[in-house]
Amino acid sequence: MAYIENGQQFCPNDFDGLVIGLAANIGDHNSGEHRHDKDQLLFSHHGCMVITLDDVKCVLPPMRAAWIPAGMLHNAQMTNVTHYRSLYFDSSLQPQLSREMKIIDINPLMVILLERMSMWPFDKPNNEQLNSVNLLIEELNFATESHLNLPLPRDARLTKWLEGINCPDFIAPTLADLSLLVGASQKTITRIFNKETAMPYQSWRQQWRLLAAIELLSQQQRISDVSYRLGFANDSAFISFFRQKTGFTPLNFMLEFKS
Repeated sequence: MAYIENGQQFCPNDFDGLVIGLAANIGDHNSGEHRHDKDQLLFSHHGCMVITLDDVKCVLPPMRAAWIPAGMLHNAQMTNVTHYRSLYFDSSLQPQLSREMKIIDINPLMVILLERMSMWPFDKPNNEQLNSVNLLIEELNFATESHLNLPLPRDARLTKWLEGINCPDFIAPTLADLSLLVGASQKTITRIFNKETAMPYQSWRQQWRLLAAIELLSQQQRISDVSYRLGFANDSAFISFFRQKTGFTPLNFMLEFKS
């Protein structure tokens, strides 16, 4: 079977097949920086993952999927992740698949396919995989991208501050406070963000707040605590912000993905 207990070693390169599937309950885990020789698709039914590449941070809430092309250096941090599912695609399939990392929405059909394929035997013959694989590829190529990513500037003046971006106590302050924190003028910071992230700092900060809110809500933290943690004037302001960005109220989000 393709189910792996927490702590067991697994390497997709040890197996042949169009798609190698993996199912596990992981809990809290930090993968460290690594890359795969195969394209990877991963998701979980519960918990939250944070995927960090060289120049972008992505948040993967429950019931979304992350597509990570082969050879891409990345780090995955997981919080209370259960029913983790991961698929690894043979290199012969690469011409049919995206070469860019992205977070995508998954529909009920994709959930069924992911569940089935993550649990099938490692030695399942390719001819028995083919129909499911082709159907999943079709769905992947038409999937809607969830823009749950945050581009990261590389300027040396921001390096120390951004080192802690995945730490629980990290804060993206106001532009004025960031200017004092890093010792650069507001005009300089604005220029850096416009050049290196293609968005002004205020927009970047709002995107950071959205991703941080998803992380915290996925941990079932109270709405009032999340609102305070992210510096909103009150709960109503946070609820309005979250609904505008996601189409969900924070409460509906928590109910939708509650374990």
